[in-house]
Amino acid sequence: MTDVLVAQGLVKSYGGVRALDGVDIRLRAGEVHALVGENGAGKSTLVRILAGVVGAEGGVVRWGARHGAARVQVATVSQELSLFPDLSVRENLFPYDPPRRLGLLDRAAMDRAARPVLAELGLDVDPDAGLGGLPLADQQLTEIARALLREPELLILDEPTSALPADAVARLERVLRTLTARGIAVLYVSHFLEEVTRIARRVTVLRDGRVALAGVPRASVDVPELVTAMLGGRPEPAVRRPQAVREGVPPVTLAGVCVPGRLSDVTFGVRAGEVVGVAGLQGAGHLDALEVVCGRAAVSAGRVDVAGRGRPRSLRDAVRAGVAFVPSDRKRYGLMTDRTVWENATAVSWLALGRGGAVPRRAELVRETGELTDRLRLRGGPYDVVGRLSGGNQQKVVFAKWLAAGPKVVVLDDPTRGVDIGVRGEMHRIVGELAERGAAVLLASTDLAELTEMCDRVVVFVRGRVAGEVSGAGLTEHGLAVAMQRGVGNSV
Repeated sequence: MTDVLVAQGLVKSYGGVRALDGVDIRLRAGEVHALVGENGAGKSTLVRILAGVVGAEGGVVRWGARHGAARVQVATVSQELSLFPDLSVRENLFPYDPPRRLGLLDRAAMDRAARPVLAELGLDVDPDAGLGGLPLADQQLTEIARALLREPELLILDEPTSALPADAVARLERVLRTLTARGIAVLYVSHFLEEVTRIARRVTVLRDGRVALAGVPRASVDVPELVTAMLGGRPEPAVRRPQAVREGVPPVTLAGVCVPGRLSDVTFGVRAGEVVGVAGLQGAGHLDALEVVCGRAAVSAGRVDVAGRGRPRSLRDAVRAGVAFVPSDRKRYGLMTDRTVWENATAVSWLALGRGGAVPRRAELVRETGELTDRLRLRGGPYDVVGRLSGGNQQKVVFAKWLAAGPKVVVLDDPTRGVDIGVRGEMHRIVGELAERGAAVLLASTDLAELTEMCDRVVVFVRGRVAGEVSGAGLTEHGLAVAMQRGVGNSV
């Protein structure tokens, strides 16, 4: 099989920290090569070098007979979307050098080129629709479509399925089979190891900037072996979280709730100390239910009570009632990436809720942040700029600011999206602690394993309605997937 790209001995440092230390990788035409490792292992640095975004301090990258990747067809799709939410889908698909006719934009030519790619991805959207109004999953598929329109020789997918539901992941896998059949090389970066073993032909594992496994055939390793290579040892076996449900008035109650065009007659509740999942296919309504609890969706009928204060009228109102909201898009909604860790971690408890008084003391804020970051095992100090942290550590900062607020209700939308297996376990530990302290936890996740591991029960949505509930022995990935497809399960 022909080598498309060969990298040897790559070295790169940032601020005295060696991000890559002699890394080799070989990418071949017509195959998917997976790249895995913990956050901070060097994956993002390697991707930037291979794409020609940054240069290496040592080593060499060869593309065929040429050196470097700046003038060849390399397309990169990152988990942190590089789209323009204020522009249309069509404008995002052709941001640079779009087709023109008589000096004017040729929209018909754009649509002709885009139609088969969008159909291949199963993305049924109006090209004139504003991108910012689409669900995050559709936005991610739009970015993948934009990359495919460039007809790349090497396609780099960095966590491409982190926001995608199971049906969209299956469509992407079919597309990858088509692309590799055409001879395209695919570098597939993912934290979903089951997905990696299903999709990739070979796997490279990075650990602390070095190669732990070098391009091994997929068939020769299983998930436990990949985890061992990533962590440098076998992780402790997962222990299912003990139930901590408390009696009394549920902190979250929805009864007969309707949101025009989104929810119809939705009824369920979450008790103190309980972790309840909400699940469904894309557009099923489970994420809209989260928005109701957070005060981000207007209700036309029904009763909503959150933390004993009725229906929140806005996110600010919900926060004042004691609701913590950890979003899937942490950079857009969860963080101030140009500010320090301490400024982010204290933004809710000290600033939004005013617990530090009219003029909070900086030293006190930094001290409290240090305690939180120690508790969360965050790699970074209070004065570090959040935008320079790894994705997993950024998500820890999001958790830190809500932990400091002592929430009564915790709403989690894909809380471990794009983080490695080690950070994922730490996040689960934190969520369990919150429930044990009496918080009511509402969890949505594109990772079915996360729902089955963390939740006491899962409420399943189909077409804007509650279709059933999965709990007990029936709460398995297979049982949950079937319920999401067919709406079966125990009666709610």
